[in-house]
This record gives sequence, structure tokens and C-alpha cells, in this order.
Amino acid sequence: MSSNTPKKVLIVEDQGEIALVLDMALNKEYLVIDYADSLLAADEYLKKEEPSLIILDNKLPDGYGVDFISYIKKKSPAIKIIMISGLTSAKDVALENGADKFFEKPFSLDAFETAIDELMQ
Repeated sequence: MSSNTPKKVLIVEDQGEIALVLDMALNKEYLVIDYADSLLAADEYLKKEEPSLIILDNKLPDGYGVDFISYIKKKSPAIKIIMISGLTSAKDVALENGADKFFEKPFSLDAFETAIDELMQ
């Protein structure tokens, strides 16, 4: 990555241990990581910040990430979205709604890191 300006990444995940694993996978000098543990918290964050990437869990305490994708894309089409879910069935809906990538839990961290690098170019 040649840019000196760090890019913001928002992780929307309500399970602390998964957020921690994602944080370790994203431990790159060109990324600044922020967290939200619900769709409401993510929406509040997006009123103040515009991350380059959102890593979005599907099953959250206040709703489903797949339903939040089109809302994000309408507001800020440039934001890249990686949906993560334990449900394979969420993949088609996530991609149709505008997610750039989909990972089913559990997923390979190598493949995940590759996807981050691709989307952040």
C-alpha cells in the first residue's frame, strides 16, 4: 500500500472474540480500526465518519447486517463492505444488496486478509 494516509475500517460485530480475531487480521499500518456492536451504533458512527471499509456481521442484537447493506450503499456508495455470517443462505442476499465480499464463519484468515488488501487498493 503506497498511501501514507491511514484508511478507516469499521467492524460491526457483537461478539468480542470475533472482533478481536478480525482486529488481529487487520493489523496493518495503513488501517485505523473502529468498532460498533450493533446496527444503531454503526449508524451513529456513520453520521460522523466515512470509513473505507465496513466489516459487517449479519446477526446483530438489533437486526440483520444484510438489511443494513443497501442503507450504507445509498448513503455512501464508495464504502466497501465485507459481510461475515454463520449462514451460507445470507450470501446471495448480501451480494445482491451490495456487499463487495462475503465470508462464511469460520473463514480462512489468509483469504480474509487477501480480500482486505484487494478492497483497500
